[in-house]
Amino acid sequence: MTWQEMVPLLGQATWETVLMVVWSTLFTVLFGLPLGVALVGTSRDGLFPSRAANQLLSLIVNIGRSLPFIILMIAVIPFTRLLVGTTIGLYAAIVPLTIGAVPFFARLVEIALRGVSPDVVQAAHAMGVSRLSIVTKVLLPEARAALVAGVTVTVITLVSYSAMAGVIGAGGLGDLAIRYGYQRFETPLMIATCVVIIILVQLAQTLGDAFADRLAKR
Repeated sequence: MTWQEMVPLLGQATWETVLMVVWSTLFTVLFGLPLGVALVGTSRDGLFPSRAANQLLSLIVNIGRSLPFIILMIAVIPFTRLLVGTTIGLYAAIVPLTIGAVPFFARLVEIALRGVSPDVVQAAHAMGVSRLSIVTKVLLPEARAALVAGVTVTVITLVSYSAMAGVIGAGGLGDLAIRYGYQRFETPLMIATCVVIIILVQLAQTLGDAFADRLAKR
């Protein structure tokens, strides 16, 4: 295969990977952020302490984080088919990508929020600020730099997950590497897909670090 033939394939696969990662990241933040807040809020020293709720949430998160992604993709095939009507392709891949990343991101949110000084929370509580307002106006703003760093790590993880999703025909760079690089023994294309994935990871890390540093200085 010549470079003239590879470039369009790489371009299409890269665009599919970017779409998978962007949509999965949005859904992961949408569901993972409140889950992380709930983990902190229901802890013993949290704003809404509840041992039973905290243990249940921790169990759910731990189970989600324990499953290897390749197994998770297969396990949620019926749910994926129910949700999007198919088990292959770009949109089908978003479902297991999101399910796999939400528990991971929730723990990062928990770590970020626990890094906020308790004195700040106690001061807000002493001024009569409601517990919900403490979450939205104190905890989350104070932890914003750490939360951005958590999103960055999650994006990089999703890039890796999206490559594995190629096993089930999800499209993207992983699918291209398997169908052409591995099955057709196109070694140069396999190397090219690896290079593109590395570039995507480096780009995400650089942008995420820059944004987090800017927020930290404010």
